[in-house]
Amino acid sequence: MLTQERVYSPIEYLALEENAEVRHEFINGEILPMAGGTTRHNVIAGNIYLAIRLITKGRNIQTYIENVKLRIPDFNVFTYPDVMIIAGEPIYEENTQTTILNPTVIFEVLSPGTKDYDQGRKFEYYRSVTSLKDYILIDQERCSVMVYQKTDTNEWKLRLLDNINANFILDSVGIELSLADIYEDIYS
Repeated sequence: MLTQERVYSPIEYLALEENAEVRHEFINGEILPMAGGTTRHNVIAGNIYLAIRLITKGRNIQTYIENVKLRIPDFNVFTYPDVMIIAGEPIYEENTQTTILNPTVIFEVLSPGTKDYDQGRKFEYYRSVTSLKDYILIDQERCSVMVYQKTDTNEWKLRLLDNINANFILDSVGIELSLADIYEDIYS
């Protein structure tokens, strides 16, 4: 376990993270352990990943789940989004295949301990990523999805969905997802 007695460089963080038993976020020199996930969290993230992979099969769209890091240079942050979609080829941080720079869509499954961070500061970090077009927050405690989509004028529009029969379209990657698929085995 790391103790935060000093400020770490990104290179030091990446070296420590390579052998770490638990995942950590890096926020401007501070290394923070990530909270453990619940089975609901895991099922929802897996459902999202599976639905996207089935829809995008054969297309030049990459989908990553939980263990691929995102580097956010403007804030000197490394984080692990629950699910990321990249339209086209990934751009990697230096010579790694563990850290990307160009997500088009990010999904975060909310938990009581991370909900405020995911909706607040983390979304601020994510908004600085120029390739990001969609940010989707999924509540694991109830059927509720927040879909943030960046407009052509770089404004973020919010759509709230709480009906299990609702669908939403991610124009940035040309896919439609249903809440029924996201919450399969949770609220079915």
